Amino acid sequence: MTTNIISSSVIMSPRKRTLVPVSSRRKAADDYFPFNLLPVECQLHVLSFLNEVDKCSCALVCLSWSCLVRSWKLWRVADYSRRGVFHMGQEGLLVSNREFERWKAWVHHYTHHLVSRRASLLTLKASFDLGDRCNKWSELLGHLLDHVHCRDLSHLDLNWTFTLLEPLDLRVHSSSSSHQDSITKMDQVTSFQELLTKLTHSCPRISKMRLHFDWSDVSMSLLTNFQQLRVLELKYFWVFKGVTPSTLQHLTKSLPNLKSLTLQILVPLRNLGISYTLESQSLEFLDVSPSRGLVFSCLKLPALRELRAKKIVRGITLDRRTRLRIQSRWPCLYHVLREGTPRLQALNNERLLPTWREERYGEMSVILEQSCYCVQHLDSWLW
Repeated sequence: MTTNIISSSVIMSPRKRTLVPVSSRRKAADDYFPFNLLPVECQLHVLSFLNEVDKCSCALVCLSWSCLVRSWKLWRVADYSRRGVFHMGQEGLLVSNREFERWKAWVHHYTHHLVSRRASLLTLKASFDLGDRCNKWSELLGHLLDHVHCRDLSHLDLNWTFTLLEPLDLRVHSSSSSHQDSITKMDQVTSFQELLTKLTHSCPRISKMRLHFDWSDVSMSLLTNFQQLRVLELKYFWVFKGVTPSTLQHLTKSLPNLKSLTLQILVPLRNLGISYTLESQSLEFLDVSPSRGLVFSCLKLPALRELRAKKIVRGITLDRRTRLRIQSRWPCLYHVLREGTPRLQALNNERLLPTWREERYGEMSVILEQSCYCVQHLDSWLW
């Protein structure tokens, strides 16, 4: 009787798992992709799409993956702006000292990781105040360049005036704060020039560069050593003197392969009335829209296809007589473009017709009112 009850319960059980044929089980096992059977180059190519954190996680899977992740071919980017695994806030927000110390520890660990992997860098992105004597960020970047392979470095994105996630100094400033700020800025420039000197020797093949620039003679001389530059973006930095026309002209003439140039220059009030000349046989894209008071008297850019320029209000109001006296020295941007840019196709993201030179202003009249500082376009701007 007991046997019958047990048998019936087994038969009627709804949870009984159906048997799977052996052939079906083998087919399911064959669905797994044999990653380890791929050639090593293919495995490295797949892993190269992962970020640094995911690569380190893959190194914990097995011994073979750990050996793969140690390959220098997977460490081509040194990006200190990613904040590692931290998502503690954005630039400009208050960050506690404890969070900053955690991030700083990650930076040093990340540097050691790149050095131990013998990274072969193609890209370097960083945001460090190189004038910081306490944290010595300049020495950290110098140590990285000395102990990794960076001969093929092609992309440099460096903000050497600001440290990412650094807590704001809320202490009361003393009366000598302006003098201290000047010392700090001089330390920044000195450290920047030392780093730029190292880059000229270690990374001569840089083709894309984005950084703040002080426009000093030393920095200019160092920058023109990068003869492979194709894309250059120079952001504003407080300078001891204004940018002279000869300095700006020397920059473009000294870089024979330059294709794209973005300038952020703030012409001081004492230099109003000065106009600039640009000359380059290779330049195809020019963006001076972030600049203020930058006026061109002559452009010799036979390959230029696109220009972006904009008048920006500085918050300084001049009387009409002073403005007329200053603007009378400046030519109209239309005439400068017609004479010096035979291949220009776009102005301020507006496509130009092939016949734009044959008409006096035509379709460019509205664009010129937003871009030109000459007397004809006087009523559209204020200083």
